[in-house]
Amino acid sequence: MSGPEDERPPLPPLRSGDGWVRLDDGRKFWGLEGAAGLMLHDSERGILLQHRAMWSAQGGTWGFPGGARDLGEDAVSAALRESYEEAGVPADRADIEILATHVYDLEVWSYTTVIARTRRRLDAKVNDPESLEVKWVPIGELDDYPLHPGVASALPELLEMLRNHL
Repeated sequence: MSGPEDERPPLPPLRSGDGWVRLDDGRKFWGLEGAAGLMLHDSERGILLQHRAMWSAQGGTWGFPGGARDLGEDAVSAALRESYEEAGVPADRADIEILATHVYDLEVWSYTTVIARTRRRLDAKVNDPESLEVKWVPIGELDDYPLHPGVASALPELLEMLRNHL
């Protein structure tokens, strides 16, 4: 019997942060150095979401482009790199204004959401096999999507942080 993991396409070689961190309670999280993602806001189009490939962790859900941080890589750099790798978002900080960061910290693993806005119109596209689709979603429609559980639970606080910086 085959499953979604059998459909995983070949990926590039592992990076220094790629790997699972397992907690004592059995939960596991991707990113030996933690992970980071980019919540990117465009004033006309909304928030950029990525539809995660079925074979990925929480596959089939929608979330922010992001992934494992490399050894020695700060969260903002990781979020920008991952958003380029997965959604074709230019990693140039001249195009994106960083507004705030939100950290979900489990002591042995953390996820940093980098909250940012576009400085000009940026196009996004599926840029690697980890994305089924990427699209700009109006803020009022975010709850209409099956969100990654981590995004769903943090979304009210993330949107409040975004509003406070606009």
